[in-house]
Amino acid sequence: MVDLIHKQESYKIIGICMDVHNQLGPGFLEIVYKDALEYEFQNLKIPYEREKRYVVNYKNKILPHKFQADFVVFDRIILEVKAVSGITEKFVALAVNYLKVSGLKLSLIVNFGELKLNYKRVVL
Repeated sequence: MVDLIHKQESYKIIGICMDVHNQLGPGFLEIVYKDALEYEFQNLKIPYEREKRYVVNYKNKILPHKFQADFVVFDRIILEVKAVSGITEKFVALAVNYLKVSGLKLSLIVNFGELKLNYKRVVL
């Protein structure tokens, strides 16, 4: 059996996302789900940072444009919120890039845009 990285924390985050999806359902813009998640994180006293910015280091030069992750939760998990018809490889590639620039090991891509909450774990 494979041990999941940050198992307890990621289960907690997915549970919160399921609660938000059960309350709101699909059809809203991403910003609405982010607002609801922020409310839940605050209410449950879960440490998070919203719209966390990361610099990109290229050949020892910091590039002018930055990456912005939707949330960093528990100081160790990047949470990317989507409200689309499905999770694409483009979203996975973006999550990998966030992990590279942040030095973190786990990203959760959560899609609220489907009838059933869909999510993907990305581990670096």
